[in-house]
Amino acid sequence: MSPARILRWCRHLAHPRLSVWPSSRQAHWTANQQEGVGALPGHVREFVESSARLCAPQDIHVCTGSEHEAQSMLGLMEAQSQVVRLPRHQNCWLACTDPRDVARVESRTVIVTDSQRDTVPTPSDGTASKLGNWMSPQVFEREMGLRFPGCMKDGLSPSTWPCNPEKTLIAHLPDQREILSFGSGYGGNSLLGKKCFALRIASRMAKDEGWLAEHMLILAITNPAGRKRYVAAAFPSACGKTNLAMMKPLLPGWKVGCVGDDIAWMRFDSEGRLRAINPENGFFGVAPGTSWKTNPNAMETISRNTIFTNVGRTSDGGVYWEGIDTPIPPGVTLTSWTGSPWTPGDAEPCAHPNSRFCTPASQCPIMDPEWESPQGVPIDAIIFGGRRPEGVPLVYEAFNWPHGIFIGSAMRSESTAAAEHKGRVILHDPFAMRPFLGYNLGHYLQHWLNMETEGSGRHLPRIFHVNWFRKDREGSYLWPGFGDNCRVLDWICRRLDGEADALETPVGYVPAPGSLDLSGLQGVQAEALFSLPKAFWEHEAAQIREYLTVQLGPDLPPAILWEAENLQRRVAEM
Repeated sequence: MSPARILRWCRHLAHPRLSVWPSSRQAHWTANQQEGVGALPGHVREFVESSARLCAPQDIHVCTGSEHEAQSMLGLMEAQSQVVRLPRHQNCWLACTDPRDVARVESRTVIVTDSQRDTVPTPSDGTASKLGNWMSPQVFEREMGLRFPGCMKDGLSPSTWPCNPEKTLIAHLPDQREILSFGSGYGGNSLLGKKCFALRIASRMAKDEGWLAEHMLILAITNPAGRKRYVAAAFPSACGKTNLAMMKPLLPGWKVGCVGDDIAWMRFDSEGRLRAINPENGFFGVAPGTSWKTNPNAMETISRNTIFTNVGRTSDGGVYWEGIDTPIPPGVTLTSWTGSPWTPGDAEPCAHPNSRFCTPASQCPIMDPEWESPQGVPIDAIIFGGRRPEGVPLVYEAFNWPHGIFIGSAMRSESTAAAEHKGRVILHDPFAMRPFLGYNLGHYLQHWLNMETEGSGRHLPRIFHVNWFRKDREGSYLWPGFGDNCRVLDWICRRLDGEADALETPVGYVPAPGSLDLSGLQGVQAEALFSLPKAFWEHEAAQIREYLTVQLGPDLPPAILWEAENLQRRVAEM
C-alpha cells in the first residue's frame, strides 16, 4: 500500500462520515439525507443497513463533515446538557463523563482470532498472558449477541453520558479489519480510528505487509547550523509525548517542528530510508500538567476549536486543571469535573487525572511543513522512554539494532492515569505497545528484528533510551525536563553526526563527561543522572529476563533472549 493511500485511508477512518443515532422506532433514512445515502459506496451502504437491522435505531444520518453540521450537533448536545459551551474560548466545549467511563479499559479490550497464539504468546508458567486479551470467534459471537441486537431502540435521556460499564467490550477482528465497540463513550474506547485502528488493527496490517504501526511521536529538530533531522519516540501514554512533540527548546538556535504526538506509521522507501507519517488529524492530549510554562505550544493550540473532557470549569467560562498555573481572578469560582463546587485544597482534584483536550493538529504553531507529506519524513533516530524514578540514566544509546530492539522490549514505566491501573507501580510496557498490540508480542519483536535483514541497503535509525523522571532520595526530579530536553536531543543528533563522545556501560553508550551541553543549568547533578547502581540493575536485568522468558515463552526471539542474558552478564561484571 502506498504511503499516500495509507494517509488518505487513515484520515478517512479517523474521521468517519457515518453516524448512527439511537431512538425507539425502526431505522429509516431521514428524508433530507436521500441524496447522501445514494452517494454511499455499495459496500458502505450494505454495512450501514446491516448494522441498522442489528441495532434498530430510529434514524440514520449521513454526515457531510461540514462546519454547519458540526455546530448543529454541538448545539443539540448543548440543549441536552451533554456538553457545555466555554465562552472564554472560541468554539470550545466541555464534556464531563460518567465517573465509571474515564479511561481506556484494557481488561475489556480483546483481539478475536481463530488461534489464541496469533494474539498473545503462551506464558511458560501456565498463567494467563499479560500481553493482551484473546477471545475466540465463538465466544465473541455470543458476547456480541448479548449486546448489539436492538441496542439503539431506547433513546438516551438528556444529560446522560452514553455508557454501559458492566457490558463494555472493545473487540478487534484483525482478519476482517473490523472493530466493534460497545458500552464506552470515552477516548480510545470510542475514537476507533485512534488506538483501535491506527495501532491494533494497523500493527497487524503492518506485519502482513512489511511496515510498522507504532505508538510513537514524530518531531523535527533543527540545530543552529540549519541541519534538520526527524526522530520518532515511543513513551507510554501520559509520559510526556505531547510535551516533547511540541517542545520549545531552551538551547539557543535550536528549533523543533511537530509532525505528530502519538502514532507513527513507518516503512522503508526505495532508497532504504525509514519514513514515517502521522495518520492522525489532531491531538488528544492529557490536560493536567499542561501550562504556559510546561507546553506553551499546546496551550496556544487548545485556545480555540477544542473539546475538553473531564476538566474543571471556571465561572467566567474557562477551563481549569491541576498544573495549569493560571491564576484564578478574584470573584471567579470553580466547578470540578464531577459538577461540584471546588476550591484549591479540596481532597479530590478539580480535573480528572486523565482529563483530555481534543483539538485540530493544524492549529499547533510549530507543525512541521512536511507533517502531511504522503511520502513521510525520514527517521534518523528512534527513542524509547518512560517514567523511571530511580536507576535508569537520563539517556543512553543502543550498541546496535538487535540491542535497540531489546531495549524497546525491556521498557518499563511507572503507571499513569491513562488506563485503569491503580497506584504508582512499575509496569512492563514493551515498545509502549503493550495495550495496543494487534498480535503476538514475540512475532512483533521478530518483525522489528527482520527490518535489519529483510531489505538490502537499508539505513537503519540509531536507537536511544531516555528517562526525564529520575528522582533524588528526597523525591525531587534530577532533570528539569521540558525545554531542556533539547539538550538530550542535541547529544543524540551529535552522536548521529559522529561529533559527541560516549562511554560504554553495561546498558549502552552514555554521554562522556562534558559531552552533554549543561551550559546555563544550575544544580544539575550529572553524576547522579548517569549513575548505574549495581543492585538496582541486577534486579532490573533479572526482572526483564523473567518477564520476557515467562510471558513470551516459546515465542521469545532467540536474539532477544541473547540480549537479556548478556545484560545480566555485563551487570554482574560491573
